[in-house]
Amino acid sequence: MLYTDKPFEKISEKIKNDPDNFRYYEALYVICKEEPVEETGYKWTLTAKLKDLCADGIRKAVKCQYNLTQLFREVLLLEARGLRFDSYMQYVELDREPTKRFWLPRRKQLLPVVNLIQELIDNKLDVLTISLPPGTGKSTLEIFLLSMYAGAYPDDYSLVASYSGLMAGSIYQGVIQILTNDEYLWGDVFPNAQVITSVKNCTIDVGKKHRFSTLTCRGIDQSITGMTRCNRLLCCDDLVQNREEAVNAQRLDKLWQTYTTDLKQRKQGSQCKELHLATRWSVRDPIGRIEQTYIGNERVKCYAFPATDEDGNSNFDYMYDCGFSSAFYADIRETMEEADYLALYMNEPIERKGLLYPEYELRRYFELPGEEKSPDAIISVCDTKDKGTDYCVHLIAYLYGENVFIEDVVCDNALPQVVEPKILQRILRHNVQMSRFESNAAGGRVAQDMQTAINKEHGRTKITTKFSTQNKETKILANSAWVKEHCLFKDKSVIGNDKDYKRFLAQLCSYTHEGKNKHDDAPDACAMLAEYAQSFAVPRVKPFQRWGF
Repeated sequence: MLYTDKPFEKISEKIKNDPDNFRYYEALYVICKEEPVEETGYKWTLTAKLKDLCADGIRKAVKCQYNLTQLFREVLLLEARGLRFDSYMQYVELDREPTKRFWLPRRKQLLPVVNLIQELIDNKLDVLTISLPPGTGKSTLEIFLLSMYAGAYPDDYSLVASYSGLMAGSIYQGVIQILTNDEYLWGDVFPNAQVITSVKNCTIDVGKKHRFSTLTCRGIDQSITGMTRCNRLLCCDDLVQNREEAVNAQRLDKLWQTYTTDLKQRKQGSQCKELHLATRWSVRDPIGRIEQTYIGNERVKCYAFPATDEDGNSNFDYMYDCGFSSAFYADIRETMEEADYLALYMNEPIERKGLLYPEYELRRYFELPGEEKSPDAIISVCDTKDKGTDYCVHLIAYLYGENVFIEDVVCDNALPQVVEPKILQRILRHNVQMSRFESNAAGGRVAQDMQTAINKEHGRTKITTKFSTQNKETKILANSAWVKEHCLFKDKSVIGNDKDYKRFLAQLCSYTHEGKNKHDDAPDACAMLAEYAQSFAVPRVKPFQRWGF
């Protein structure tokens, strides 16, 4: 008899000693099937272990390799019927050509997204918002989810809303394809389901015709009053259509009103969940307002997945060349306005109204003036890191007359033991003459330590400190005109992979004086530089003709 007090673990140990005995794998499958589904998810812990054992046997080409392949499919089917979203998508595409599949080529990158959706399925969340860059598969994920819900809850009713009826129709067609095309194994997961569709109304009914269809797809430009309810899932897919709508405050206000009065009012019952999938455009879009509305609510999660990491490496470089390379995103960033790139691709939307430093207003340079012309001075300023997510920003500037060339930047929120050596290295490399450190909070200590280190390296830099009593927002605003008139910033083409300089410019160009700012350290450092650079100005005497003589 195989069964003991801990049968799964005992049999797993037997497989290690006798991996060719398929009887052990079958016994584990029986255990998995008989394990009840509980909130702890222990059943799915066991099935995951069994899949690992099967995969290990297949890789090692054991004698029962063929049987293990079939058993792996059966375990996937068991999980799919248990509404394990990852396994469901794997299973329904098993008979498709590998290059035509949606899920497995993208699974490595999109699994964190699917794990969040699983929390919604498992009733751990009531509202989930997910922000993804264009073309990364968010709508197709939604289509697979809706197809699973249609089979699992045929008598409930879900609603999909998008910015237009055309887009909603595309989602509808995608769900229909999974439900009716033999290329997908949806019928294996839900063998008794009968599909009834209405192309005219973009509705799907499973099992029988319902007053409120199993799934209804609508654009927010279409009427939904009296036509549907939603007691299982409300999906909002890209409610903001384009940039034109995103920069129009009145249209965003109207969109929010449409969501709260038309879409949200369709919900019935406490089990109805909300899923928002979008490419971000504005802090005032529905996802941005949901973030602000539900701060501190553990049943609501808002996640954003950027196109690249801080080093510019793509987060969506899928198999079979069906994703986006690092070079692709680098080219997009090079040619697109920074505010648009941050919103669409990095999911860091900003309030465009009231931007203090629009990118097109910044003066740029490719290289410093030639060697025949020495700088009048080489100075630097440092806005030291305070606490939390604040950034330490250190700017090195070359002064040529009234022009200030910002040649090197440290913009980092890492620990002091990481940031301070970077600053020291740059001060010594550029042979900075004078530097000013803000002495608020830890600034005084940093300045003292930096001067000691510079002296030890026989550097020439003299560091001074200044305690600021000014209101930060007022100081930033008051110095902005001088910065735009006198400061020059490196052109994108010569910044290269300097992530500190890129981060600094991103913060500077996203700062607004008419809304909330995630970071204000970059414009604050520029204000410091403006005040410090002006202190080096030499008074000029200019003769003039006295009136009447």
